[in-house]
Amino acid sequence: MLQERYIRNAAAISPEECGRLHDSAVAVIGCGGLGGYVIEILGRLGIGHIRAVDGDCFEPSNLNRQLLATEENLGSLKAQAAADRMSRVNHLVTVEAVPQMLNQDNAASLLQDMDLVIDALDCRESRMILQEAAKASSIPLVHGAVAGWYGRITTVFPGDDTLSRLYPAAKKSGAEKVLGTPSFAPPLIASLQVSEAVKVLLHKGEPLCNQYLYIDLLSNMFHIARI
Repeated sequence: MLQERYIRNAAAISPEECGRLHDSAVAVIGCGGLGGYVIEILGRLGIGHIRAVDGDCFEPSNLNRQLLATEENLGSLKAQAAADRMSRVNHLVTVEAVPQMLNQDNAASLLQDMDLVIDALDCRESRMILQEAAKASSIPLVHGAVAGWYGRITTVFPGDDTLSRLYPAAKKSGAEKVLGTPSFAPPLIASLQVSEAVKVLLHKGEPLCNQYLYIDLLSNMFHIARI
C-alpha cells in the first residue's frame, strides 16, 4: 500500500517504483550547497537509505545558500545536520551520517553497498577520486556543479570516465569560489541531479550519459552537449 506521504508522487512515480526507491541506497558526497538540497529531495521522494558524507562544519559564509545551515548550528557537522533534519521530515528514510572528507583511502568504503552516488563536491581532485571509486564499485555517479549563475549536470556510468573529459588535468578548477554561489542556483542543480538519479535507479527515461546539461540562468539557456 502506498504511504499517504507519497500520494502526490503517484502520477509520475508508480507505487511499484516508489517501493523500488525505498529499497535503494544512495551516497551523497558533500552536504553543503548542493548536497543539502540533494539529501532533502531524495528523502522526501522516499529513497530508503542515504549515506551523507562530509567532514566539514558549518560557518557563517554557508548561510547564504546551504539548506542545512542555520544560525543555531554554526560550528556543527554538516553530515549530522542532514541526518537530524531528515529524522524530522521522513522517519521512513535512514540517513547515515559519515563525518569524513572523501580521499583515496576511504573512497571505496564510502561507496560500499550503495546503488548510486551523487557528487556534490567542489574541486576537481575530489571528483576524480570519486569517479574512480564509483567505477571500481560498478555504480553510476551523478555529477553536478554550480558557479555563479551557471550549472552543469551529467551522469557517469562505470567506465565512461566522463569527468576526466569535463575536467582535464590541465584545466584549473575552483570556479565555484571565483564566481560565488547565490542561493537560487544550488536547489535547481540539486533537483536535476536527483531527477537523473531517479531515472537511473528506475531505468526510466534517458539519463545524461556521455553528455552534459549546461545551464546559464542569466540567459535562461539550457543546453545539452555531447562529450
